[in-house]
Amino acid sequence: MKAQNFENHSRYYPFHHFVLTPLTLIYLGYTIYHINQHQYVSQAIQSLLLAVIIVLLPLLARIYALKNQNRIIVLEMRQRYFELTGKRFEDQEEKLRTGQIIALRFASDEELIPLMENAIQEKWDNKRIKKSIKNWKADYRRV
Repeated sequence: MKAQNFENHSRYYPFHHFVLTPLTLIYLGYTIYHINQHQYVSQAIQSLLLAVIIVLLPLLARIYALKNQNRIIVLEMRQRYFELTGKRFEDQEEKLRTGQIIALRFASDEELIPLMENAIQEKWDNKRIKKSIKNWKADYRRV
């Protein structure tokens, strides 16, 4: 498997990104384009409502998966921080945004604490944190 780094760590889930989402957007566009061909206004509203629901369902499923994944990453970071420092992570966690915690997840154990301190003191965004990582800890399971 190719080594992961800042340049290639973003992932696409092919079925979601390249099949389901485009098909639902095509269906929504088709419905909007043909909205005036319905004989009754109620049919037009029903078709449009159905198309919007069909577009929102995969997005909702994706949001649920990402939120759950983020919770798992925070728990992982709590465990790593405790193993490295012997202290609870909650004090540091309050000073960091979720995106920063997720970015710090990619840092090696040696880099984690100094990067975390810099991120807090200098208010680094997640992109800057990721670019500052020298020894990337890959995450091949992230959806």
